[in-house]
Amino acid sequence: MRAVLSKTPGGPETLVVEEVLDPTPMKGEVIIEVKAVGINFPDTLIIEDRYQFKPQRPFSPGAEVAGVVEAVGEGVKHLRKGDRVIAVPGWGGLVERLAVRADSVIPMPEGMDFATAAALIMTYGTSYYALKDRALLQPGETLLVLGAAGGVGAAAVELGKAMGARVVAAASTNDKVEFALELGADNGLIYPSGKLDREAQKQLSGEFKLATGRDGADVVYDAVGGDYAEPALRAMDWNGRYLVVGFPAGIPSLPLNLTLLKSVSVVGVFWGAAVMRDPAAHAANMADLMRFWSEGKIRPRVSRTFPLDQAHLAIQALGDRSAMGKIVVTVDS
Repeated sequence: MRAVLSKTPGGPETLVVEEVLDPTPMKGEVIIEVKAVGINFPDTLIIEDRYQFKPQRPFSPGAEVAGVVEAVGEGVKHLRKGDRVIAVPGWGGLVERLAVRADSVIPMPEGMDFATAAALIMTYGTSYYALKDRALLQPGETLLVLGAAGGVGAAAVELGKAMGARVVAAASTNDKVEFALELGADNGLIYPSGKLDREAQKQLSGEFKLATGRDGADVVYDAVGGDYAEPALRAMDWNGRYLVVGFPAGIPSLPLNLTLLKSVSVVGVFWGAAVMRDPAAHAANMADLMRFWSEGKIRPRVSRTFPLDQAHLAIQALGDRSAMGKIVVTVDS
C-alpha cells in the first residue's frame, strides 16, 4: 500500500510517498481502508519534531481518518467489515490502510460523507472540550475567538453559537472574518499581522473591548498566541476564562497581575491528553457533537482537498496559515 512517510525531521517538502506492507489486525484491532484524512496544525509540528509526541521514524503524519472497516481482529464484536467509521490515531493516517484499536473507532452518522467525517473530530473535539469542560461556557456569555477562520477557531465559533453564547470572531484578514461571520459569529474584527509593539497591543485591546461590549469577553479562545494574547486578556470581564489552545504566532508571556485584577482564570486545553485520561467524558462529548451535526448546528467546512501523493502540499497550505476551515487529503485506493 502507499504511505506518506516522514523519514527525517523537516517541513512538508521532506515527506515521501512509498510502498509499505499492508497492516494486519491484532487482537482488538480493525483495519480501516482510509478514504479521507483531516489535516491539522499538529501535522505541521510533528514532522519537525516540535510536537508533544515524537513517534519513531519512519512514520506517517495524519491524526484523523475516515474510511471503511476492511478487516476485524480477534475479539472485536461491535464492528464488522463494511462499517463506515472515524478514527483519531494521532499520527499514521496518511496511508491507504490503517490498523487502529477497535474501541477507539467512532461510527459515522448516516448521511455524513468521508471528507466531512475526517474534518470533524479533532477540531470540534478540541473546541468542545475547551468551551464545555474547561471554560464552562454558559448561554448568554460573550466568547472572543482568536484565529476564528482556522480549523479549531471555526469550530469554536459554531460551537459557541450552538451553546447559546454571543460570539465575536477575530482574524487577520477581511476574508477570514467574513468566513467566520458566515459560520454564525455575531460580530468580527480584523487584527494586524506580524509583531505588535506596545502601542499596537494597546490599540488592539481597545478594539477587542469595543467588539465584545462594555464589560468585555467572558471567555477568550486563543488559538493564536504571540502578541495577541495580552491585548485579549486585558479586554476580559470579571471572572473571565482565558483558554490557551495553540501558539502559531509564538508562546506569549502574560502579565499575571492582570489575572488578579480581573479575577481571570488562564486555562490550558490539552484535548489529546484529556481523551486518554477520561474516555467516558470523551465519549459523551462525541455523542454531543454527532447530535449537533445531525441537528445542523455544526457543519465542518472543507475548503481544500488534495490527493494522497500531494499530502505535503496539504500540510504546507495549513502551515502557511492561509487556509480557512479544514483541509482534507482524499485517498483513492
